[in-house]
Amino acid sequence: MKENNMDIQTSKIELVKLILNIENSDFIQKVSDFIKNEKSDFWNDLSVAEQNEIRKGIEDLDNGKRIEYSDFLKKIS
Repeated sequence: MKENNMDIQTSKIELVKLILNIENSDFIQKVSDFIKNEKSDFWNDLSVAEQNEIRKGIEDLDNGKRIEYSDFLKKIS
């Protein structure tokens, strides 16, 4: 389920509020290190067309539309 921009902003604000209430410096350092080292989500690096293709594939699978692996390999070759 995709969050809309307002939901993401609200989640960020709530996260900041939680962090502001933490007094444990070791924990704050771990959170800081995690954020600095976090890789970007590959989804954000995909084009809109690629994202739509993946969404369509997931929808097809959810609806029971499947193809044999060998047929898939032929399609992408």
